[in-house]
Parts: sequence; C-alpha cells; structure tokens
Amino acid sequence: MKYKTCVSIAETTPEKTKKVLKIALSKSDFVEVRFDFLKIEQIPQTLEIIKKDLNRVVCTLRPKTEGGKFSGNEKERKAILKLIAEYNPFLLDVEFNTLKKDSDLSKYLKSTKTKLLVSWHDFKKTPNSVQLNKKIKEMSKFSSNVKIVSTAKSTNDSTRMLELYSKKGKNNLISFAMGDYGRISRILCLYLGSPYTYVSLGKAIAPGQFSVDEVKKIINLKK
Repeated sequence: MKYKTCVSIAETTPEKTKKVLKIALSKSDFVEVRFDFLKIEQIPQTLEIIKKDLNRVVCTLRPKTEGGKFSGNEKERKAILKLIAEYNPFLLDVEFNTLKKDSDLSKYLKSTKTKLLVSWHDFKKTPNSVQLNKKIKEMSKFSSNVKIVSTAKSTNDSTRMLELYSKKGKNNLISFAMGDYGRISRILCLYLGSPYTYVSLGKAIAPGQFSVDEVKKIINLKK
C-alpha cells in the first residue's frame, strides 16, 4: 500500500504560491494551499494561475478564530469560499463550525457538488472519546471527508485520536493530534486508514508537523 502525503504551503504572494506549489507537487501527492496567508485581493489571481494543478490541491481559508490568518470578515470569507468552489479543487476545507452556523453556505456547496473536507480543530486540548465520536457523527452530515485534529498533552491524547479510526464507518477520516506528544499520530494515522498526512517542505506550518522528506524516510516511501 502506498501512503500519501499532503504538503501544507502558506505563501504571501500569488507568484510565490505558484513557485512553491510546483516544488511541493513534485515531492508530494497533494498540497494544501493556505489561502488565508494571502491578501484578500490576491486570492482570485492566485486561483487563476494555479488552476491547472487544483485537482491535487486542498484549498484552505482559515479564519483567525480557527487558528488561521484570514484578515477579512466572515461575509468576505464565505464569498471567497464560494469562488474557490467554482474552481473545483481536489478538496475545499471548510470548518465544521462554519457549516453548522451557515446552512445557506452548506446548501450552496452541496449544489455545486464541491468536494468538501469538513474540519474541526482543538488548539488547547483533546476532548474525551465520547465527545470526539459525537463530533465525527455531526461532521459526517456535511461530507464523508472528515478532518478532526486536537492538541495532545500526553501520549494518551494521541492514542485517543487514533482510536477514532476504528469507528470511522464510510468516512475518509483524517484524525491526529498536534504538538510534540501528537507527532507520532501524524505517521500512525496513515497505517490506520487516513487518506494522507499533512507535512511541510521543511518549516512546519502546524505544531509537530514533519517535513515531507522526514515522512518518506520514516515510512520508506519511494517517489
């Protein structure tokens, strides 16, 4: 079985995004483009110059309330999410909290047949198993592609996130923990059925992230 990686990139100009995306795609199966690191007015141009590669791109526009960098308001962010959807990327990452609050956005993305990755992050802790399983059930109503990520304060926290794979059902589940205690879960999730794991090109974008080269050495991937 081939284990897959997704390089996260967070560049601040359209040109840099295009350049780094090319490098990332040569090393990885997929690339997550963090559009929230760009200025709002640069996003349409960026989409246009990378559109040929979007079939391998996870598009993310994270608001500050969810640990992202997007500087605009929610109305602007949702308008951009709809714009990204028009480009039919491999996956459009939209936060569970956003979809839950805005049924119109959810209906719109469903009507456009956008391949959604519904995501939820806890940047402070790891909830208990009952809460986590309940969360997955709620998230699955929006998409079968589910990403649930916590922050590990112990090895047990990490284990709890990996135990979710035993109850994933028909979901394409991505579940791991951030932070030093969570690092190993970023590798083990692949063996438990995660479609891919998030990596960096060298400089970690999220706490505990491995580089694509490190992961390849660990799981002995031959590209």
